[in-house]
Amino acid sequence: MTQTRVLIADDHPVVRKGIQMLLGTEPSIQVVGEAINGEEAVQKASELQPDVVLMDLVMPGVGGTRATLEIKRLLPDTKVIILTGFSEKARAEEAVRAGADGYLLKDVDGGDLIKAIQAVRQGGMPLDPQVASFVLRNVEHNTASHNAGMLTARERQILRLLASGLSNRAIAEILKIRPGTVKVHVSNILNKLHMASRTEAAVWAMQQCLDVADASDPSKIG
Repeated sequence: MTQTRVLIADDHPVVRKGIQMLLGTEPSIQVVGEAINGEEAVQKASELQPDVVLMDLVMPGVGGTRATLEIKRLLPDTKVIILTGFSEKARAEEAVRAGADGYLLKDVDGGDLIKAIQAVRQGGMPLDPQVASFVLRNVEHNTASHNAGMLTARERQILRLLASGLSNRAIAEILKIRPGTVKVHVSNILNKLHMASRTEAAVWAMQQCLDVADASDPSKIG
């Protein structure tokens, strides 16, 4: 069994211990480290290269949003799930723009947290229902300013694959191109759509029904 390696970033020892005890009941998940603030989260993520980071938002010094932005820059294939007590619209949107792959509140059921970690590895985007409504409304509101018609056929296909939750390396393997080429395409997609994160682009792609299910077929790029 391939375990999902998780890093927990939270400034409260009791919270970290509770999460670690919960995840310890799931054989498919291994907690590989803990961090007490955003700066340490970035450092430990770089050292340990976890599959998933559970990230608190408000911590001393470097906060969760800034840490998420830095981790996604250094380790684009590492998934970051925000786990916080704050459900405010502004905080949620800022976290998604920073590249967060999910956003959950700390009152989430333990079983649902485990499912969220498993889902994000498969390309899912676990969002608390309140937060999901904020994010989707924001994306829909901004759709008019997105230059979707400017995307090339290749960029549209890569956007579909991105929305399926695949990493740049996995996309490159499917399309038989270099990961660096995929990275350039993703950057162009975000620029054309005026978006700051893969998650925001993926949510928009699914809203626009860009045939995500057919994305792995190179012949379907129209």
